[in-house]
Amino acid sequence: MTFDELTLGQTASFAKTITEADILLFCAVSGDTNPVHIDAEAAKASMFGERIAHGMLSASLISTVLGTRLPGPGTIYLSQTLKFRAPVKIGQTVTATAEVTALDPAKKRATLATRCTVDGKVVLEGEAGVMLPG
Repeated sequence: MTFDELTLGQTASFAKTITEADILLFCAVSGDTNPVHIDAEAAKASMFGERIAHGMLSASLISTVLGTRLPGPGTIYLSQTLKFRAPVKIGQTVTATAEVTALDPAKKRATLATRCTVDGKVVLEGEAGVMLPG
């Protein structure tokens, strides 16, 4: 998608069910081996009462939307703010959504509201800045 094809209010989403394998692979890639993600006993004693997914694992699904759906291939991710609202548990389906909220034609940049939800409940939200080809 080129900059000229974007419109305010345009949205796209991507959904993924978080699995045990996703968490273990994210640990391996990121180096984040916080026990709340991988140790059932430690997680049980935590404020969550059970293992949870990495917040950044859910946040990474926003990158999927931006790079493959809206704006799509060729998009350069420039910035992202995040507010984590609720944990994501193994087996839950996270839906990442991006909505175009501002356009800067001079720089071919867009601002998008970003959020991830589980069963309609917001688990994280923020704002992304991207640069588009063309």
